[in-house]
Amino acid sequence: MVITMREVAERAGVSKSTVSQFLSKRYNYMSLDTKRKVEQAIEELNYIPNEVARSLKHKKTFIVGVISSTILSKFTTEVVRAIEDECQLEGVQVIVCNTDDDSLKEKNYVQSMIARQVDGLIIFPTEENKKLYVSLVKNGYPFVFVDRKIDEISVDTVLLNNEKASELAVETFAQHNHENIGIITFPLGKKTITTRIERLSGYRKTLENHGLPVNEDYIKSGRLDEMPDLIGELFHMDNPPTAIIATNDMILEQVLIYAKNNRLTIPNDFSLIGVDDVSFAAFYNPPITTVSQPSFEMGKRSARLLLDKINRKGQEDEAPSEIIRLNPTINLRESVRILN
Repeated sequence: MVITMREVAERAGVSKSTVSQFLSKRYNYMSLDTKRKVEQAIEELNYIPNEVARSLKHKKTFIVGVISSTILSKFTTEVVRAIEDECQLEGVQVIVCNTDDDSLKEKNYVQSMIARQVDGLIIFPTEENKKLYVSLVKNGYPFVFVDRKIDEISVDTVLLNNEKASELAVETFAQHNHENIGIITFPLGKKTITTRIERLSGYRKTLENHGLPVNEDYIKSGRLDEMPDLIGELFHMDNPPTAIIATNDMILEQVLIYAKNNRLTIPNDFSLIGVDDVSFAAFYNPPITTVSQPSFEMGKRSARLLLDKINRKGQEDEAPSEIIRLNPTINLRESVRILN
């Protein structure tokens, strides 16, 4: 038999509206004694709130979607976890979709989530779906970009200061007298991802600021499955780099695997800095210097932006979109040596 809100109210000795306020977490004018009575009644009767009725009343599903680029990355996992934590504070559930940076999968997931009437989306976007996002803006659908931006689209966006991340790495190498500095990134191209463009830009600018040459042969980009060959190309050059920047945690792992398989030691054979402070970096032998992203803060800020946008939906004085950039920090360890 289905237990109703009226039965919970009768068991607790309160009004039906009080139970409704409790379920909506509106405790402002509710005594601790009343809260305990309602909690006890819900537990004793094993009452399950009718989410469909709640959705109809509030004209919301209390569900948001996260369209993630990859769940293999520690950074992405932390961002998504922070989004979920922030949403749960408002009783909002989160559905996570993984695109593997496939623009068609991304488009299908976005359309599927909207068809399921989720209240809004947080998206790790690709340029290929620009037209889709333009149409969502025109239709007033609530969504937020995280980690990446798309030019010419006015959408709330939370990003890392990516140029600063590369700057911190190059500065550290330069301070240790390195001049031949390589960088490894995921694929570059005409419609490449914001993080990749900006981290490469920061790398070039900082080298130039130090009067160091930008050797195009020291820049390697490709898919994850291509990494062993790309890394090998760097080390088989006549004048290989003495220092390498791995622009994300997955690439860092590939560099470490390559070094182990080829009996290269860090930092004696080459110095290394990774972007993303993976858990093993601090206790790897030697401990790896990393550039940390404020991933939890990025997730929290993007969730807050979306929830506020959902709550303001339909209001004429809706705030203009903003781009929030958070700064990275460097964790100096033992993977960078001083060159004579």
